[in-house]
Amino acid sequence: TEKVLSKTIYEQTGGNRNFGLIRSKGDQALFGRSTQAMKAHWKVPANRPLADFAPTIILKAKDFATEITIHNAREQNMRSEPEISQEHVTNNQAVRQTLLGRGIRPETLPPEEDVKKVERRLTSEQKKALKNPDGLDSE
Repeated sequence: TEKVLSKTIYEQTGGNRNFGLIRSKGDQALFGRSTQAMKAHWKVPANRPLADFAPTIILKAKDFATEITIHNAREQNMRSEPEISQEHVTNNQAVRQTLLGRGIRPETLPPEEDVKKVERRLTSEQKKALKNPDGLDSE
């Protein structure tokens, strides 16, 4: 979805330089604090994306808001960063209100395990399973 948003911004505005700014404004609207503040809160390394530590419900919330932004930016032929940013902020605010209405505060959720660690563990487990497909210890 982030790639589609990036492509849409490029198509609609003729450039990609505003992508980070628009995403950042969306995070501010969803969490009530900046991306950097959420990274600090979740102890995310500076060089890693916030999404690598986000709970699934946050990933889905961000995707939903982004999909609405993509749809409306195309349908309404939005051509400027401020126009697309305002749309993205409005959509993230709406998703935030839905979450709050269901008792979920995005900024207070604990982070998930680092997705890179999960990937490494799964790869290791797959290699072990291939070596020993019966699941029995060979002795």
